[in-house]
Amino acid sequence: MVKQTFKFTLQMVILIVIYELGNLIVRFFKMPIPGNVIGIVLLFLFLLMGIIKVDHIETAAGWLLKHLGFFFIPISVGLMTLGNTLVNKALPLMFILIVSAFIGLLSAGKATQAVIIKNEKDKVSHHDHAI
Repeated sequence: MVKQTFKFTLQMVILIVIYELGNLIVRFFKMPIPGNVIGIVLLFLFLLMGIIKVDHIETAAGWLLKHLGFFFIPISVGLMTLGNTLVNKALPLMFILIVSAFIGLLSAGKATQAVIIKNEKDKVSHHDHAI
């Protein structure tokens, strides 16, 4: 139990450090992008380069994904206070939401395909060594 708690805490620390690194980069370069987006890109690059392995963050990331809906509650409550703005800017906001959702889905799909192809290649090369 203590070992699992330590592992989970260490994995959360890794994710938080990457998140804060993204925020630091945004502040340093005065980028008009949220720091968490840069953090996600960094995490993706670290995973691709093998600097971080999936099992280094799997438990904490799984827990965060399991409770992802919880993190949307503050945003949803905040949107309720912007009712007039949402009504006045409905069309541009809908366009932005649809385009950004499409880009997000496309990016997630491509990233997932890349990971699946990489895993399949790893399995094939692993089997080659076994024979």
